[in-house]
Amino acid sequence: MNRKEIYDKVYGCLIGLSVGDALGAPTEGMTLEGIKEKYNWVDGFISDDPVGTDDTEYSMLTSLILLKYGENLTYRDMTYEWSQYLLDQNGGFKGGGFSEVDAIFNLRKGLVAPYSGMDNHEMWSDGVAMRIAPVGVYFAGDPEKAAKIAEIEARISHDRDGVYCGMAIAASVAYAMTGNSWEKVIQNGLVVLPKDSWSYRKISEAVNIGMKYSNVQDAMEELYNKVSIFYYPWADVAPEATALAYGVFAASKGDYKQAVLGGTNIGRDSDTIASMNGALSGALNGASVIPEDWKSRINVIKGVCVKKTKGIDIRDLSEKFTDVIVGRGI
Repeated sequence: MNRKEIYDKVYGCLIGLSVGDALGAPTEGMTLEGIKEKYNWVDGFISDDPVGTDDTEYSMLTSLILLKYGENLTYRDMTYEWSQYLLDQNGGFKGGGFSEVDAIFNLRKGLVAPYSGMDNHEMWSDGVAMRIAPVGVYFAGDPEKAAKIAEIEARISHDRDGVYCGMAIAASVAYAMTGNSWEKVIQNGLVVLPKDSWSYRKISEAVNIGMKYSNVQDAMEELYNKVSIFYYPWADVAPEATALAYGVFAASKGDYKQAVLGGTNIGRDSDTIASMNGALSGALNGASVIPEDWKSRINVIKGVCVKKTKGIDIRDLSEKFTDVIVGRGI
């Protein structure tokens, strides 16, 4: 791969997840039926001023940390960086997930990673899976290394299934950065999961459903009804949201628009589902497949949730990741 091709995949992943996040934000928390009744099928931005949520902004924070430490990242580094970026933020974390906020409170009380993630009643949320794609970008072509470093990054705020789902997404992205098979994107995520975990069972179930369909819209009802965890009051359970993302991705056969719009229209934690699918399909296909008017409205981060990310330009970050990958060689 030449530099231009690498950049296209890097930018495809980072802008892809950010666009997916912004597309899915208006339908977050809605039911599948509620979305159908209100919108029929969301096929683009609903808002005139689309903005990414905590998914995008924590992904930008992960990017900055990875670019600083790379494969040398430790729990101590994660504790230091989250403390520097987050502990002195005033006014709360607008739209932020419970797991990250709990971890921040733990850090303020003096806990450090991995205990800040272990002593966290939301350790199983999708907060890692939503932010971890940059790890896969950094370790392009090395899913095993991506999963290993993702685990270190994850434990600042999560444990067990919350960590496992992040490892899967990171490994899938790492493959997608150099590969061209949507089936292998899924396989590389599944292989790093503990086989006796809730995450492995739910994701496998969703993938098996998604594989049966050749059109995302046809797969929505079965995925929603069989994979969603309706007995819990929130939709941010990592094994559910990550499974729905992989299920929709399987039904989309890796197509970017189908993957992110499927995530948007399935409801539940739709911004995170669409964001994960944007990362997977963006890395697989490159930024060139993402509509220009979608990309242009999301390039600069607004810092709504993580204030110190305000002003980050995704294109600049993409250049820095590309420098790393080209310098390392793939």
